[in-house]
Amino acid sequence: MNSRYGRGLVVGKFCPLHLGHEWLITQAQASCDRLIVLSYTVPGFPGYEAARRERWLLTRFPEIQVVVIDQQRLSELCAAREIGDVPCLPADAAHDDEHRQFVAWLCLHLLQTTVDVVFSSEDYGDGFAKVLSRHFGHTVDHVCVDKQRSNAPVSGTVIRSNPWAYRHYLSPEVYASFVRRIAILGGESSGKTTLTEALAERMGAHWVPEYGRERWEAQSGRLAFEDMLHIAQTQVFREETFALHANKWLVCDTTPLTTLFYCDSIFHRAPQELEHLAERRYDLTIICAPDFPFVQDGTRQTAAFRLLQHTWYLTRLSDKAVSFHQACGNLSERLRGVERLIDEYVAPVLCAS
Repeated sequence: MNSRYGRGLVVGKFCPLHLGHEWLITQAQASCDRLIVLSYTVPGFPGYEAARRERWLLTRFPEIQVVVIDQQRLSELCAAREIGDVPCLPADAAHDDEHRQFVAWLCLHLLQTTVDVVFSSEDYGDGFAKVLSRHFGHTVDHVCVDKQRSNAPVSGTVIRSNPWAYRHYLSPEVYASFVRRIAILGGESSGKTTLTEALAERMGAHWVPEYGRERWEAQSGRLAFEDMLHIAQTQVFREETFALHANKWLVCDTTPLTTLFYCDSIFHRAPQELEHLAERRYDLTIICAPDFPFVQDGTRQTAAFRLLQHTWYLTRLSDKAVSFHQACGNLSERLRGVERLIDEYVAPVLCAS
């Protein structure tokens, strides 16, 4: 099908990017040779920062030009183009004309382009197109797509109130961002995997197995330095894959931090990318305490090594200002403790979403 327009524009907050937005963008794509999707919001919403919105858009629409800005990003882009007079992003509550003038300026001075059409699902698009026409010196059309929102009868405001309840209006890649992740850490013979499996079963949640253990067994206990980064990358890939199908929670049996510990212990050095992956944050981080007798299954080191590993976790997380909780006692006691933490976590998360 031949495109009617050369270059089109879609503007939105995308907090979050939902299926209604995706329908709008898809229809715009089908009508243009090239499409620009612009997103900004002031003051914005906690948890919906520019980097996150940009990731959603690029994941779902890798072939379009995505421009997601906040004031800092705008200043950096202007500096790169040697634009001295940096405008302030209009507030969400600003008059429509302020937004229209800003978008026209951004297209002309920052993106150094014009558009032939704007797409929206609102009546404001007609006035928007007229302002752009004046600035660009040629006619800019407005195409209204699904004004009644029949494809996705929902708003960002509604979804933000409880994204888990409205997951059917989000693509799996976007919904995965709202899955809360619990990291379970612990030294050898500390009950880490046992707690992970039991907690996931109790919660009806998915859990992510430890890839490093599988790799170690497959190579008969011999790991090369080059294996370590691959192990961490695979663990992260598993998390992201499992999150696509998870419910509200995902329980992770270890994190790249464990891989970093073994890399340092075995090789006394670590790749920079592994150091970076070890900084990965989780919604809850649980460390299993070494508070029961060490069990040697033929693959583990020693009780002294278990304590060394446990101490390393405590020090590393504290140094990085990562909040964590220790799981102590038998399995039932540990489960009760973690469930209390989850209950305490839920209310603030709902308020912030």
